[in-house]
Amino acid sequence: MVGYPRKRPNSLTTFVSDPHPAPRTVDKRSLLQKLAELLHPGPDSTEELIATLSEAEDRNLINTESRIMLEGVLRMAERTAGDAMVPTPRMDLLDIHAPYSALLHSVIDTAHSRFPVYEGERDNIIGILMAKDLLKLQRAPELSLRALLRPAVFIPESKRLDDLLRDFRGNRNHLAIVIDEFGRVAGLITIEDVLEEIVGEIEDEFDDEEEEGDIFALADGTWRISGDTPIARLNEEFGLQLSDADVDTVAGLIAHEMGRVPRRGEFHSLQGWRFEVLHGRGGVVRWFKARKPGSASA
Repeated sequence: MVGYPRKRPNSLTTFVSDPHPAPRTVDKRSLLQKLAELLHPGPDSTEELIATLSEAEDRNLINTESRIMLEGVLRMAERTAGDAMVPTPRMDLLDIHAPYSALLHSVIDTAHSRFPVYEGERDNIIGILMAKDLLKLQRAPELSLRALLRPAVFIPESKRLDDLLRDFRGNRNHLAIVIDEFGRVAGLITIEDVLEEIVGEIEDEFDDEEEEGDIFALADGTWRISGDTPIARLNEEFGLQLSDADVDTVAGLIAHEMGRVPRRGEFHSLQGWRFEVLHGRGGVVRWFKARKPGSASA
């Protein structure tokens, strides 16, 4: 019996058809569109994409608010928890051993909804207290404050904000303690801090609605000054001689001298006065805390 030679399979021969073939992708671009994309390729970096957004705004394809938010989303991927956190010196903490009256005073005075609670040293964060849970102690004094604490979430300074926002949404936790490379508490960050990187400062019912250019004397001998305070008014109020030739406001002057917009917790000196950023988001400093030369107040 004479056998027939078998065909050897090669790359051009297929013996078994795929029972689930992948759908073919149809390129619906016209020849003109393909040519245009070849001659003018899309942006290759974040900065180029942001420049494209600015061009879209100039052509009235998007409005200014949309452009700012889109830029915030793009830049958020490059920023970390360390960039947006509230630094340790500005954290409002509660002592687990403090009397109820002191705890209640702190909650009312700061108007936060969540507080890190420490025991012994301020770096020893043992949990998070919800302000609403503190009211349970008033109705049932026999309760232990420790039993009301919720677990604290710790994250590194290097954690990216987009990843952090995803975690906040997933675990329904809205506050995290930021730890530095040595394991020490570097600050805290909330979901509001992350969102403000996109939409700018979020005000609530506890935020003041003063007129622009306000200056308030505080009980510790310092002043709270809004970022849009005109330099001329600052000179008149404190007897300074700051120039307003290039910029009009105190926030603009400090940003001009520093070469960038300062972040919360940073400070800058103007003719001996120390201006510390209290609130600032979306490229704008809203409030400064000012201390005159020679003052020992914080």
